[in-house]
Amino acid sequence: MTKGLVRYQHTGGMHFVTFSCFHRQPHLGSPEARNLFERSLEAMRTRYGFVVCGYVVMPEHVHLLVNEPERADLSTALQALKLSVSVQRNERPFWQTRYYDFNVHNERKRIEKLRYMHRNPVRRGLASKPEDWPWSSFRHYATGEIGTVEIESFWTAARREGVHRSQVSKSRPGAPIVLRGNTP
Repeated sequence: MTKGLVRYQHTGGMHFVTFSCFHRQPHLGSPEARNLFERSLEAMRTRYGFVVCGYVVMPEHVHLLVNEPERADLSTALQALKLSVSVQRNERPFWQTRYYDFNVHNERKRIEKLRYMHRNPVRRGLASKPEDWPWSSFRHYATGEIGTVEIESFWTAARREGVHRSQVSKSRPGAPIVLRGNTP
């Protein structure tokens, strides 16, 4: 283990995780590669029992906002995710060996990290608006759209509770979502 690296896990909290392709090469530069990553993320989410609150897949790196897995350490789940992608691609080596992990302790930080990741494609000039980049959780938050990766959000909880889309209202992007009318 690298000297000076401290990870705070087993806290039950959320983690903002970033990992990069080897030497920041654009191994995720094609739609096919980004779609593969999304499928692998969903498979590992299910296998290890973790919640994905947000993500963005960039050409040379990934940001995730996840909780700690039920069935393994976060590092094990991330290693499996990276392996799942790399064995299906020809680039060698595919990933940098490490990842950056920031513990998200409160709602303000959760929203800050979601906004950061969702705006990343726009800052990089890959999209003119966050909703134009399909490889992120932004459209789920904006519209409730169900994508390849299950996102844990108010929309997901509302679907579980049987709340109809017309009963959901948002005052502004990133604001808490509130229900209108009578709900179960």
